Amino acid sequence: MKKGITLLLMLGVMQLLMAQECRNRESFAHWLAGFKQEAIHRGVSAQTVHGALNGVKYSPTVIKKDRRQIQFSQTFYQFSDKLVSAYRLKKGRSLMRKYNKLFSAIERRYGIPREVITAYWGLETSYGAVQGKFDTIRSLATLAYDCRRSAKFRPELLSALKLIDRGDLKRSEMKGAWAGELGQTQFLPSYYLRYAVDFDRDGRRNLIKSVPDALASTANYLKALGWRRGEPWIEEVIVPTQMPWEQSGLEQSYSLTHWGKLGVKHRNGKALHGGIRASLFLPMGRNGAAFLLYPNFKNVYLKWNESLLYSTTAGYFATRLAGAKKVRPPRAKIHSLSFNQVKELQRLLVQRGFDVGKVDGIIGEKTRIAVQTMQKRLHLPADAYPTVEFLRRLKQ
Repeated sequence: MKKGITLLLMLGVMQLLMAQECRNRESFAHWLAGFKQEAIHRGVSAQTVHGALNGVKYSPTVIKKDRRQIQFSQTFYQFSDKLVSAYRLKKGRSLMRKYNKLFSAIERRYGIPREVITAYWGLETSYGAVQGKFDTIRSLATLAYDCRRSAKFRPELLSALKLIDRGDLKRSEMKGAWAGELGQTQFLPSYYLRYAVDFDRDGRRNLIKSVPDALASTANYLKALGWRRGEPWIEEVIVPTQMPWEQSGLEQSYSLTHWGKLGVKHRNGKALHGGIRASLFLPMGRNGAAFLLYPNFKNVYLKWNESLLYSTTAGYFATRLAGAKKVRPPRAKIHSLSFNQVKELQRLLVQRGFDVGKVDGIIGEKTRIAVQTMQKRLHLPADAYPTVEFLRRLKQ
């Protein structure tokens, strides 16, 4: 116990030192002047650099949003019910009919199902309707200057300038999300540079206004991430009330035949069989929804967005657009943890020597692995999902 308290104190001191260390040591104006010279040195025209950056001011609003990101602390049912709405399903199906020829051409070239592309289109910007109104250059300059993630956003600001230089977008067109994402499926500028395609052949790669460019570029990116043509990505399944729950989790995968022998079934009740491997993911534990995650999910979806909650919802949304039924309700009441309780859980796990990533109130993959390990030690069903009862046991 004394060792655990000492560890917690050491972690607290380290976090304090990191917070103190994370302070910009020069003014924004001085930093920006230096960045202008760097951009010109790296090949961006002086005209573009000065035209885009002159007069840009630091944005406290962007920093506030960067420091407060708790949307992924919701449960799967809460998050998916909100995002996979009746409106988004109806609109998505309508747009797939409207752009049938376009989707067919994209599928032939890139091998990405239209439902997968449409789900991202719907989730990211509500089919292009809500792309964001933040000044992209100002947002990226602020985040590139800020000490917390400058290594990530400095290259993004440079890429944004190159987009202007290349002629894809005008400076005045660059409006988007607070973190600098652009277009109808929200590409960071570096991804825009690498994966955007001129599918409507008008001489520009415009992911903000051109639907063909936006959708084809999304497919091009997913293909580059390693999408396997013709293979599934996620599938809701039915799990028995008793099974070796410790075999669930993203870090383990087994053949469909293996899962079938354990009593896992397709949503329609048919037995599973086949050699393709998949992981069993229980976003809210053994009494909630259950999904098989295939290589396309693990290798592609989680590269688009590493949040398990977001990626599971995006994959589930695509299956709904493809005709799957609404996810089954929980078969028993699930006593989920609140945001603050998850943070408490993570601190307790860190005290016991586990790596949970950030103590951020979000149940990510590292937290799940730690929870599953502790469930085994406590002789509890090791479904990797922490409940109020599990937290109580952990405190004891």
